[in-house]
Amino acid sequence: MIRLPLASALVVLAGLTAVTQASANDVRFDQYGWSNSAGGSQQGYRNRIRVHQDGRYNRSVGEQRGSHNLSVIGQEGRRHYGATYQNGSRNSAGIGQFGSDHTTILSQDGHGNIAAGVQVGRGCSADVAQGGSGNVAALVQACD
Repeated sequence: MIRLPLASALVVLAGLTAVTQASANDVRFDQYGWSNSAGGSQQGYRNRIRVHQDGRYNRSVGEQRGSHNLSVIGQEGRRHYGATYQNGSRNSAGIGQFGSDHTTILSQDGHGNIAAGVQVGRGCSADVAQGGSGNVAALVQACD
């Protein structure tokens, strides 16, 4: 029967295609301390998520849909929450949080947007949303 080998070949080919698409994205989590959590979701190709957490009870989320997007989250201290949501291509988002109890959410929808946030001290909160292309946003906060 030709049908069985042909069906098997198609299943293998579909499986290899899925692996190739998934392998083009890149995720790296470095965690030190206690009870930190990080998660990521990627659709598309050549997207990168980097997370560094040192401390305790830090949480981070990176979600990317599109291509060539970069998300970087660094958290030192305790009880931070950082999230990046990217739709489109060639968007860059970076979060740096030092101290305790900070929240940062960066959302990008479009192409070639850049958003960066740094928070120092205790209890800062920031939410940046970008739509369109070529937007740049930077925030620096010191809270106590």
